Amino acid sequence: MRITVFGAAGNVGSRVVTEALSRGHEVTAVVRNPDRRPGPPAGAEVRVGDASNAADVAALSAGQDLVISATRPAPGQEADLVPVTHALLAGLASTGVRLLLVGGAGSLTVPGGGRAVLDDPELVPPAWRPIAEACTAQLEACRAGTDVDWTYLSPPALLEPGERTGRYRLGADELLVDGEGRSAVSMEDLAVALLDEAENPRHHRARFTIAY
Repeated sequence: MRITVFGAAGNVGSRVVTEALSRGHEVTAVVRNPDRRPGPPAGAEVRVGDASNAADVAALSAGQDLVISATRPAPGQEADLVPVTHALLAGLASTGVRLLLVGGAGSLTVPGGGRAVLDDPELVPPAWRPIAEACTAQLEACRAGTDVDWTYLSPPALLEPGERTGRYRLGADELLVDGEGRSAVSMEDLAVALLDEAENPRHHRARFTIAY
């Protein structure tokens, strides 16, 4: 499979590139700053581009089977996430190339409560609210209507670097928690879930979530 990854030098994006390469896929790793260190993992074709530019998206997705977006705005620039999403959708319009986005957990519902994770201060403290709101708007932008075959992955409440176990549970719109009330997964296993979805699509124009 030929895969383009935007945000390929980031915490999640670099792990996605590593996972895709380990499975034998051809990866185009897109970065905005080619001098950033560390860059994308070795073995990927590194290209310079901007996910907020629809023309860049179109050019870097030409001939590809899938685009994965793992971009994250800098603190204070969270609102940029929605225009980036619009550019990704516009760049892929009518191309037939699938889009798999790494989103946020804010739009998931709290188990048993029905309210959004975004509105639970224990799960989303004030400092995290701007990115949670932006990710919620990102999902709404996907759902607004497009001919792009998009899939949106909401992580659990806690997403950190860790171990690749290859295991996770699948969910839909409710935050997944374990028997101790913990909602977490490693970035490495998030990448596993993304590539599992890439290879065996189960969610078309839909959101899913994962956790241990």
